[in-house]
Amino acid sequence: MNPRVDAIKDEARSAIGRATSSTELEEIRVRILGRQGKLTQLLRSVGELPAKERPLVGAAANEAKRELEALLDLRLNETREIERRQERARQRLDLTLPGRRPPLGSRHPLTKVHDEIVAIFVGLGFSVAEGPEVEDDYHNFEALNIPKDHPARDMQDTFYISEDMLLRTHTSPVQIRVMQARRPPVRIIVPGRVYRRDADITHSPMFHQVEGLAVDRNISMGDLKGMLELFARQMFGPRSKIRFRPSFFPFTEPSAEVDVLCFLCGGRGCRVCKQSGWLEILGSGMVHPQVLRNVGYDPEEVTGWAFGMGIERIAMLKYGVDDIRLFFENDLRFLRQFA
Repeated sequence: MNPRVDAIKDEARSAIGRATSSTELEEIRVRILGRQGKLTQLLRSVGELPAKERPLVGAAANEAKRELEALLDLRLNETREIERRQERARQRLDLTLPGRRPPLGSRHPLTKVHDEIVAIFVGLGFSVAEGPEVEDDYHNFEALNIPKDHPARDMQDTFYISEDMLLRTHTSPVQIRVMQARRPPVRIIVPGRVYRRDADITHSPMFHQVEGLAVDRNISMGDLKGMLELFARQMFGPRSKIRFRPSFFPFTEPSAEVDVLCFLCGGRGCRVCKQSGWLEILGSGMVHPQVLRNVGYDPEEVTGWAFGMGIERIAMLKYGVDDIRLFFENDLRFLRQFA
């Protein structure tokens, strides 16, 4: 045998015998039998030897290659089987161990407030109505007594899709659609997403509203006040009080902003209520006679009241959240507080 071939064989056998993993054996294969391996380089150099030595060295090198490949394959199979058994042992399940409870999610705070508001009014006999979020100009503005030249349109900051189509700026168009489709009495609440060009810590381009509407014979402002007092006590606690402040909305007359007694300080004045003792929660009023005429109702026969509130506004007051963006950022640290 050629001394160079014997030296490579001895080195390879020794390394194979010491190897304890399939990774080490693959490294040995590359080092000895790979393209740049020692035995491969020796075979490539056979042509440089004297003619008499070439057959002997070539035969010895090829025999050594076959022997080492067979030895490597045998040791690789043995080693991989050992590694598979060890991996199965590591992954074996102990059925006697207690189970791991997966983390459970919870309802989003806006969903909780939405469901609570809806449950209060459904319990009072209201039905839930829905409508399209992409609305036409007539239902969103004109039918609600907001003609094209009305200054109230400037307050809406509308997302227009075309000259006549837009993303609804409030859920009031659903009230128009419901009144057009049925005769009084009507008693509905309309929860849903609305859109306006506004974004800061208290406003979002997309937010949620709940509007209420009741139309029937002999409905008065007193009925509205009693309904909203009951809502405030159920939403914010049995000691809640409300007050009406004169306001203006094109679709109601008379109109009023509604405040609830600050449930954090009991009306004494604090940071949340800005030392006033009161928190604004919604707008309301008696349905404007022109709105009733627009849907085919006779304002001499029926009257109605309506209100609208922002779900984010109620949630911010109820939970003491001072930045509306937290509701939409999906930060689990924030959301886990409402689990």
